[in-house]
Amino acid sequence: MAQAQAQALQGKRVAILMTDGVEQVEYTEPRSFLEQQGAQVTLVSPKSTGDEIQGFDHLTPDKKFKVELDVRDARPADFDALVLPGGVANPDQLRLSMEAITFIREFGRENKPIAAICHGPWTLIDADLVNGKKVTSWPTLQLDLQNAGAEWSDEQVVVDGKLVTSRKPDDIPAFNQAILDELKGQTKH
Repeated sequence: MAQAQAQALQGKRVAILMTDGVEQVEYTEPRSFLEQQGAQVTLVSPKSTGDEIQGFDHLTPDKKFKVELDVRDARPADFDALVLPGGVANPDQLRLSMEAITFIREFGRENKPIAAICHGPWTLIDADLVNGKKVTSWPTLQLDLQNAGAEWSDEQVVVDGKLVTSRKPDDIPAFNQAILDELKGQTKH
């Protein structure tokens, strides 16, 4: 039974889009969880393949992570889902990358699961994916998301269609479960 569960996402491919300033636990924990479920996970970034991304533990620089795929070379058609970790600087820099925003927007157009946590939903505004959607995020994004047409609520995880959002690192277990449910096609909409 444990082996069957561990392979629940066998054959699924997940992109995690991020850059410098990522809240590293919002990258490492979902990645580890998805890989334990059998998914193939790829770190995608506006930085070049092989470059390093500076992770943060809140405001303290911590681990570095190697870029596995430059977003300019990434195609949403090659992935089943997209994960957008937070950290303040990470999504702020991603918003300046037209290629990153286009990559996110294409996931939305293809109606594939997108999961964003903490400050990660900021990029969804630029990708025009929150208007009319119910979402959550780090509290400081509430007004930005509402101004973009989203209905914001303070819940550990909110699922609206193929969009999964969470508020903070404490919500990661619920966030991971919602991603798993989306990829297995078991979410109730």
